[in-house]
Amino acid sequence: MALSCMRCPAAGPAAAAVARRGAGLPPPPSSLALSFARYSGRRSTAAAGWRIEAVAGKGVKDPMDTSVENAVTPAAPSKVENGTPSAITLEEFEDLSALSKSDESSVSITVVGASGDLAKKKIFPALFALYYEDCLPKHFSIFGYARSKMTDAELRDMVSKTLTCRIDKRENCSEKMEEFLKRCFYHSGQYDSEEDFAELGKKLKQHEGSKVSNRLFYLSIPPNIFLDVVKCASKSASSVNGWTRVIVEKPFGRDSESSAALTRGLKQYLVEDQIFRIDHYLGKELVENLSVLRFSNLVFEPLWSRQYIRNVQLIFSEDFGTEGRGGYFDSYGIIRDIMQNHLLQILALFAMETPISLEAEDIRNEKVKVLRSMKPLQLEDVVIGQYKGHTKGGTTYPGYTDDKTVPKDSLAPTFAAAALFINNARWDGVPFLMKAGKALHTKRAEIRVQFRHVPGNLYKGCFGTDLDRATNELVIRVQPDEAIYLKINNKIPGLGMRLDRSNLNLHYAARYSKEIPDAYERLLLDAIEGERRLFIRSDELDAAWELFTPLLKELEQKRTAPELYPYGSRGPVGAHYLAAKYNVRWGDLSSEHYKA
Repeated sequence: MALSCMRCPAAGPAAAAVARRGAGLPPPPSSLALSFARYSGRRSTAAAGWRIEAVAGKGVKDPMDTSVENAVTPAAPSKVENGTPSAITLEEFEDLSALSKSDESSVSITVVGASGDLAKKKIFPALFALYYEDCLPKHFSIFGYARSKMTDAELRDMVSKTLTCRIDKRENCSEKMEEFLKRCFYHSGQYDSEEDFAELGKKLKQHEGSKVSNRLFYLSIPPNIFLDVVKCASKSASSVNGWTRVIVEKPFGRDSESSAALTRGLKQYLVEDQIFRIDHYLGKELVENLSVLRFSNLVFEPLWSRQYIRNVQLIFSEDFGTEGRGGYFDSYGIIRDIMQNHLLQILALFAMETPISLEAEDIRNEKVKVLRSMKPLQLEDVVIGQYKGHTKGGTTYPGYTDDKTVPKDSLAPTFAAAALFINNARWDGVPFLMKAGKALHTKRAEIRVQFRHVPGNLYKGCFGTDLDRATNELVIRVQPDEAIYLKINNKIPGLGMRLDRSNLNLHYAARYSKEIPDAYERLLLDAIEGERRLFIRSDELDAAWELFTPLLKELEQKRTAPELYPYGSRGPVGAHYLAAKYNVRWGDLSSEHYKA
């Protein structure tokens, strides 16, 4: 399969049994089976809203009491071996629970904002891909919810136009599509109406029947109505005997204050373990492979520090502008849209210390430590730009303010570059350079690690005065055309001593015949399974905003004018000066840039 539902046991929820993975549905506490949820690194039933009576072994529903103090560990159940009772392990207990309940559980996925572009282009196709790969539970249904008036048939027609099948499994594509669409339904309602959500809850219950109901709500809506939906769904459409989870799309506020207010609002109706803040870049194959590359290969981990790494570059570029969709972008800008979340999350994963395990909380703890260790961003270490109109090859490309949805006097940056530093023993003094922009010369997202020069290099004479040509560089290309390659120095065959810079490369399309799953597929599957490793915790979010909020406020208060750059160019000249300030050359601008 292109997307395997069998995960590394250490990477998923405890006791990653085949039966539980297939069902993805932990049962509610009862005398037969007890569900254990993670909370702050310990096993607890707090997040699920259940309090366990340890003596009787019964689950008592108490949705308002979610304190850790009220979550107690019941006495261990036993099994019989050779006629003698003996304690069973937690893993065996959870496997037994899953096996006994797998056919009695269901999952209902509600896409709130079902008529929007994100739902049509990403969420429904991702859900179909999971179904196509047999990764969804046996009993599931999908509901679209929006204000638009629509029938079930009209929703299915809309969704069917966006579905595609895996390249390697096209033979039963139409059959699978038909089966999937039969599981899709629609309910029209207002986002702030408890009555409409109550009606949705009744429809969900009809499809769930007497099974344990687990419900996942995906908020594909503007952030200003998040709280209305969460309030109504929590009060009128949440599960009464299973779990309820909510996926929240970025932006998570505009600054520290608005982000904190959003978190407080969400936590009026949900506990932290029910909130899945999605950053789709964390679900990309090469980003998830980052920790594998570092922690499972001895050749890299010893080099992962200031002793050997000269600088790290995190680059995001798009070769198109806002193209009539500038209204949303203008209120946020490139720093909030890309740098504060996508690139900063990748930086935290790249720079974190070795976690004690692959459990979600252990990984997220290390990411938070990185973010809290970062030096405050200074205005002199940031360059902002905005693309202007440009004519090339007889074609005229509009400038940002030529977009009718953008104010003519807008100062919103469409490009930003920044130098960041981590004040800890591993990374002290190493510049982490971020660059993100629209309407640039190429579309690319990559991590570039430039290593230090070889001390006393015997072959420095072969490189002339440009010692950067002799620097090893590791490149992890996230998109497009995924690849990992290492630039090394090599002797050109022949009688003379001529050196060449060559690439040792892992080109994914050439090495792996399977299609790489979309990031939304992985993240939706994780949310269904309760795996939080690739989702953002509230303290991570706080630390990220604490880093960028002072800079954003200073830019806005001073009304700093962005440097203009032509559409389709390499960006503002100021970005090159910023890199040169720290003796760095942007790797993506090299004439030797690798192309597969």
